[in-house]
Amino acid sequence: AAGLLLMQGGVFGLARVPTSSWGGLPITLLLAVCALGAGLPLGVLLALGRRGSLPTARFISIGVIELIRGLPLVSLLFMASIVLPIMLPAGMTIDSLLRAGIALTVFSAAYLAEVIRGGLQAIPPGQAEASRALGLSWWQMTRLVVLPQALRKVIAPLTNTAIVMIKNTSLV
Repeated sequence: AAGLLLMQGGVFGLARVPTSSWGGLPITLLLAVCALGAGLPLGVLLALGRRGSLPTARFISIGVIELIRGLPLVSLLFMASIVLPIMLPAGMTIDSLLRAGIALTVFSAAYLAEVIRGGLQAIPPGQAEASRALGLSWWQMTRLVVLPQALRKVIAPLTNTAIVMIKNTSLV
């Protein structure tokens, strides 16, 4: 937070620095950490939605995951940097770094959802049955029993996805 505050300027007598002038390692780390930090909860929701029994949530999750994974990241970044400002109402602007961060977050969420779905599939059905036998609700079962085991099983693929996201920030 202190590094971002100093990079932005406007405090301690520093001149204000627009995000378009930022670059290098701080941008790489900022984009990667934010994309992975915001993408992981979204990816968990997408993975749970894809494996869920509600048809609407399942089809929306499948559609989002397959659409985003089917598009190259370059095209998402192009749409975020060129197409989105054209579609916004006159006088409304969104910072280019924020637009790129959102595109990276959605992209990472789709890939993280598939990794987490693999972990969810690796959990034996007996774990859920035992949770239901203990009287846990679906949310309690998922939060306390299934998700911790699934995330533990996919630590290595999550690390690979994090490394790929760090490398993908160079496209910004």
